[in-house]
Amino acid sequence: MPLRPQPKVVDHVLVESFFKEGKDSLRLVLTAGESGLKHPIRDKSINRPALAVTGYFKSFAYRRVQIFGAGEMAYLKDQSLEHQRAVLAKIVEKQVPCFIVSRNLVPLPAIVEAAERSGTPLFRSSLTTRDLANAATLILEELFAPRISEHGTLLDIKGIGTLIRGKSGVGKSECALALIERGHSLVADDLVYIHMVKDHELQGRSSDLNRGYMECRGIGIVNIADLFGVRAVRMEKNINLVVTFEEWKPGMDEERTGLEQEYFSILGVNVPHIVLPVRPGRDLARLVEVASMVHALKRIGHDTAREFNERLIQFMTEP
Repeated sequence: MPLRPQPKVVDHVLVESFFKEGKDSLRLVLTAGESGLKHPIRDKSINRPALAVTGYFKSFAYRRVQIFGAGEMAYLKDQSLEHQRAVLAKIVEKQVPCFIVSRNLVPLPAIVEAAERSGTPLFRSSLTTRDLANAATLILEELFAPRISEHGTLLDIKGIGTLIRGKSGVGKSECALALIERGHSLVADDLVYIHMVKDHELQGRSSDLNRGYMECRGIGIVNIADLFGVRAVRMEKNINLVVTFEEWKPGMDEERTGLEQEYFSILGVNVPHIVLPVRPGRDLARLVEVASMVHALKRIGHDTAREFNERLIQFMTEP
C-alpha cells in the first residue's frame, strides 16, 4: 500500500476564495476595497458588529466576516458622520477580513470610505441577514474543513458510500466497473479527495479534471458517463464503508462470522472497515455489493451476524 498522505488542516481562508465560492449563492457584489481580497479569514463563524458600531469593542470577533444588517445600518445612519468614521476606523484597525451589507442596502459613504482607505473588501448581498449568515457559515465550514486524499475508488452503492482500497493492480477499477454496470455510481477513481463536514462526516469527491473517468489496465481511460449514462457518475458522497482488497496468502486471517467490526481511521473518524482477500474465482464486485447492503442493514438496526449468534446461543442453552 502507498504511504498515506498527511491531513491538511486549514487555519485560514482568503477573502478571495470565499468570494469565489459564494459569489453566486450569496449574491455577492464587490463594492469597495478590492485591494484587500488577499486578507485572511481566520474563523469560520460570522459576526454582526452590533456592539462595535456603538463603540464597544471588548470581545470583538475581528477575525470573522462582518455582516452589517438592517439594525447596524439603521443605527449608523442615525449617528453623526464623526461617530460613523470613528467607529469604522476602529473596526478596520482590527484588520477584519471583510464587510458584507445584507438586504441589498446601500452602504453608507463612511463605510465605503473606510473600506477603500484600509483595503477591506466591502460586499453587498440581496439576501436577508439571517439567510446570508446561514449560507455564509456553510460555505466557510466547507472551506475550513480538514481534508486528505486517499488512493482508491469511491462508489455510491445503494446509498452507501463505499471506498475501495488496495495495492495498485489488485483489481479496484475492474470491480468498480462491474458495480457500475449493475447500476451503482462512480464518485472518484484512483485518488479520492476527502474532507470532513459537520465535524464527524466524511465526504469524498473526485478532482474536477478526472471526474467521471476511470483507468482500466489493458484498455486505458474510459468515460463512465458516455458508457453508462450520466446517472452512473456522482459529484460527491459521504463515506460510510471502507473495503480493502488484499492479495490472499496461505494462513491469512479471514473474517468468518462478521461479529467483530474493524474500523479505518480517516481524519480521526472511524469508518467501518472490511478486508477482502483477493484470489482467482472470487466475484469481488458481488462481495462488495453485499458488504454495502449488510452495512445498510446495520445502520437501520439489523445486524445479521449478531442475530444469528443470539439464536445459536439460545439453541445451545435450551434443554
